Amino acid sequence: MATIAPGTRLTRTAASLPPVSFFAVSAIFHYLGPSLAVLLFARIAAPGVLWLRIAAAAVVFAIWRRPWRLAGRLDRRQLVTLLALGGVLAGMNALFYLAVARLPLATVGAIEFLGTVVLAALGARTRRNAAALALCVGGVAVLTAIQAGASPLGLVFAFGNCAGFMLYVVLGHRVANTRVSDVFGGIDQLGAAMLIAAVAVTPAGLGAALPAFTHPAWLAWGIGVGVCSSVIPYVTDQLAMARLSRATFALMLALLPAVAVVIGAVVLHQIPSVRELAGIALVIAGIAIHQADTT
Repeated sequence: MATIAPGTRLTRTAASLPPVSFFAVSAIFHYLGPSLAVLLFARIAAPGVLWLRIAAAAVVFAIWRRPWRLAGRLDRRQLVTLLALGGVLAGMNALFYLAVARLPLATVGAIEFLGTVVLAALGARTRRNAAALALCVGGVAVLTAIQAGASPLGLVFAFGNCAGFMLYVVLGHRVANTRVSDVFGGIDQLGAAMLIAAVAVTPAGLGAALPAFTHPAWLAWGIGVGVCSSVIPYVTDQLAMARLSRATFALMLALLPAVAVVIGAVVLHQIPSVRELAGIALVIAGIAIHQADTT
């Protein structure tokens, strides 16, 4: 794991906080932002909301971190990683929005984090982890059986997002542990990746986002979605990833299905059925008995 060098007051403050605190902030905003996006779907099509989200986040990172300063400081392998992360951010978020437009937020969340449990299990191969993975797979199978008839296409998008999220964890952890400056070096690279993602989604999303430019409230809403979805949680993810092993971080992320249930119920009034709660409970039970590695 990367060490944190002393620097500015903000750097020292970030270094003094426990990694769990960053994860707690990420957990809240990871689904609060998407829940606001779902409400915006009634006014702007999902591709347009996606563009507003990523473009707004890219502008925030550009103003705050000026990630182009990394030019000349990264080697070819690091540049390839940034390009890959930008593409993953674009694809993952597109699939996520297409999924939550068709399925309950909690269901998409449970499927999404199946991938993180797979990553954590690969990091520490034990019988206990095999049982944990079996529980998680069983829980997702229950959720899939419930939703298969209602929206099979939504499930395709949800599992595609799951694969994308696995890549995000792998690439994000690699970026977080690449020293280019201080504790915010990973965030600078994340900002560069977000600019790449904004370019990638512009052909498909800009046209759908145009109505927001004639409705200031919708535009502000879309910017808020970007800050809540792609700035706050990704920044706190980077600060946590820099001080946690990939398997441990993946394990902590897998707790988020419970957060998705609460936010989905409170913000979107998506009350899960008993069977859905049972499926989500299986996922959480698998997470609870999982044993992370110690690296």
